[in-house]
Amino acid sequence: MPVSGAARRRAVLHPGAWWLWALSLGTAATRTTNPLLLTLLISASAYVVAAHRTPAPWSRSYTAFAKLALAVLLVRVVFAVALGSPIPGTHTLVTLPEVPLPHWAQGIRLGGRVTAEAVVFAAYDGLKIATLLICVGAANALASPTRLLKSLPGALYEAGVAVVVALTFAPHLIADVQRLRAARRLRGRPDRGLRGLLQVGLPVLEGALQRSVALAAAMESRGYGRTAEVPAPVRRTTAALTLGGLLGVCAGTYGLLTAEGGTYGIPVLLAGVAAALAGLRLGGRRSLRTRYRPDPWGLRAWLVTGSGVAVAALLTLASVRDPQALNPGVVPLVAPTLPLWPAAAVLLALLPAFVVPKEPW
Repeated sequence: MPVSGAARRRAVLHPGAWWLWALSLGTAATRTTNPLLLTLLISASAYVVAAHRTPAPWSRSYTAFAKLALAVLLVRVVFAVALGSPIPGTHTLVTLPEVPLPHWAQGIRLGGRVTAEAVVFAAYDGLKIATLLICVGAANALASPTRLLKSLPGALYEAGVAVVVALTFAPHLIADVQRLRAARRLRGRPDRGLRGLLQVGLPVLEGALQRSVALAAAMESRGYGRTAEVPAPVRRTTAALTLGGLLGVCAGTYGLLTAEGGTYGIPVLLAGVAAALAGLRLGGRRSLRTRYRPDPWGLRAWLVTGSGVAVAALLTLASVRDPQALNPGVVPLVAPTLPLWPAAAVLLALLPAFVVPKEPW
């Protein structure tokens, strides 16, 4: 039975909620190097993506981000093996031939002794970065970029259009490459190697240019780029609020990262965010646009966002109260343990899989 437009809008979650949920999980991943907790975060995001991923082209990005995360993890370990590590260790895995370097490269070595402690430390560090990438991939797979563009403030609309156009053209390029390679194979022509790359790349580039010209003509015919007249005092206030807000966000973030700025970090950060949002609100007056059927921010959006924020807050609290459990040491080399209440906090990330209905198609 076909789904009505009103029912579809009620069932669809606001894309900003998915991004806030995923970014909160990424924030939680930066607070720990425990491989068990990081694996639990990856599993939670994968389960939610499997439960709510749609057949849309952007939903395939999760696999691409997972492959990129695996590559980052492997590169981090390879660099630790090839370039050495400052982590001391007594468990020697292998001794590579060491390449002598000039005197100006003191402190850097190529080859030499590879210890288990250095490899484990690199794996922990690489897994943290990989988890952050996978969380971003989950947001890309769950949130429609075109619907997210509708929710952006007017001041960010033009930048958002550029990003969405780039994200939309990428799946078309991949589909064109697959289509042309299949056509060449059916005709008995090579589709690999330098010759095959040239024969496939030129038609793909031509199709991309044609789509770009057609899109530019369509945007121009619809009046894209028109701006409204805004009084000079409003423009100056907008610039002051935006610039001051960004400086406040930078100062507050720096305060949170340093031990001395723990008292002023959060107030300055909140004030900076408020000023930046006010500046974006005023800056949106220049954009002449309307929202057709805007996505509602309902109870489910609050639940999804709250579950991610709760995971980030609880793991941040755990990293302060029990840093050894969330950041296990490698000297001496011991097996990591799973802290119970931080692990239970990570399970809150599974809430969207149960409170958000499957998006109708």
